Amino acid sequence: MKQEEISMQKKGNKYGVHRVIEPQGLMTQAAKKIDNTMECWSNEILCDVSALNIDSASFTQIYEACEKDLGKTEQMILDIVGERGKMQNPVTGSGGMFIGTVKQIGEDLEGKIDLKVGDKIASLVSLSLTPLKIEKILAIHPEIDRVDVQAQAILFESGLYAKLPNDMSEELALAALDVAGAPAQTAKLVKPGDSVLILGGAGKGGMMCCYEAMKRVGPTGKVVALVICEEDANLLKSMNLCHHAIVGSATNPIEVLEKSLAVNNGKEYDVSILIVNVPACEMSAILPVRDNGTVYFFSMATDFAKAALGAEGCGKDVTMIVGNGYTKDHAEITLSELRENAGLKAYFEKKYL
Repeated sequence: MKQEEISMQKKGNKYGVHRVIEPQGLMTQAAKKIDNTMECWSNEILCDVSALNIDSASFTQIYEACEKDLGKTEQMILDIVGERGKMQNPVTGSGGMFIGTVKQIGEDLEGKIDLKVGDKIASLVSLSLTPLKIEKILAIHPEIDRVDVQAQAILFESGLYAKLPNDMSEELALAALDVAGAPAQTAKLVKPGDSVLILGGAGKGGMMCCYEAMKRVGPTGKVVALVICEEDANLLKSMNLCHHAIVGSATNPIEVLEKSLAVNNGKEYDVSILIVNVPACEMSAILPVRDNGTVYFFSMATDFAKAALGAEGCGKDVTMIVGNGYTKDHAEITLSELRENAGLKAYFEKKYL
């Protein structure tokens, strides 16, 4: 009987287009509403979800719009998922990721992927494209953008995931994997001898980028972190995550330009990495970078039209990279950072567990 039931599974598009309700013809990320019926198609993976890590820009926007009221925040999250079939903030457009347990694997994928029923995984594709049905919100942790839930989600055939490691807790892995694209991309962008400016250096993604940049620049390079307060600056320096930490607002490009150049002997930077969760920071990442340098926008609060027009307006011939959250081997690179750096791991355990 079981074999007959499985053989009757419907097969969907590998990118999940069969789940789009409106507007038809779009991918699931761009669609306004998708089908979140928790029926596993033959090339899908059904998961029981225990926690959502909401994208930082998204959670900040929701939490502030709800006047930092947990009850209102819970209702807004439920309303978004109920209306859209996915956790996609209508203001920021971003989502987040989930951790959960594999409940069912479609017949077309069974035996062809490295998963089995019962495996614990973290999704590495955005919640903004993932069919999600929340039965109940158990707790909201605003200080770490995490929502504990009883829920289910669908991963498509093209969906990325990581098996949760055995040598660290689920919560620790979730915190790190949520921003896995940023430190992994940093590892590929930064070269020995580079000068690197990281805007938002004291957040979890920022700290991991700082660590990766420090590894890559070598003895002749320089890593400078922009943070919001002196306490964060002292923290980064005490953990040896940067050569210099400057205090300022990423929304004030002239202040950032002057302070960042002052600690780099007046020289412009080879690379800047923007990893803050508020809008209007584009020019702070662009202005301090030399011609033919690289600006990496990992923040989902980035306005890419402003970035393009702003660079043009101030005559900056820089390469601007959109942080898409994925680069090859990003999960392993990110988890390796926590294994390599006992101080960073201890800090993450204290903050996120």
